[in-house]
Amino acid sequence: MSIIKILPHVEYCPQGAEISAPAGTTICEALLDNGIKIEHACDMSCACTTCHVIVREGFNSLNEAEEEEEDLLDRAWGLQPQSRLSCQAIIGRQDLVIEIPRYTINHAKENH
Repeated sequence: MSIIKILPHVEYCPQGAEISAPAGTTICEALLDNGIKIEHACDMSCACTTCHVIVREGFNSLNEAEEEEEDLLDRAWGLQPQSRLSCQAIIGRQDLVIEIPRYTINHAKENH
């Protein structure tokens, strides 16, 4: 199990959080399984950028991004060198620190 520290986000995780997740799951699945309702408008099919996260620590322990993910990330708000789509970033055995960007390009959030 890896520990994922989520930095505070005003909407999804105001106090920040620390969760554990097994290797082989995606960051998005781990967040959702632990009650952190990150956006994932395309149902985790790598077709949007709403689940964009910035991996502040542990970036190199994740699987390598494929070309399709990299192309989508070019459209993400607040893109940084350590950006990943959380639905595509598979957790390894190293602990992570992630930041959920303040905004997404999603114009129609569900359940709001």
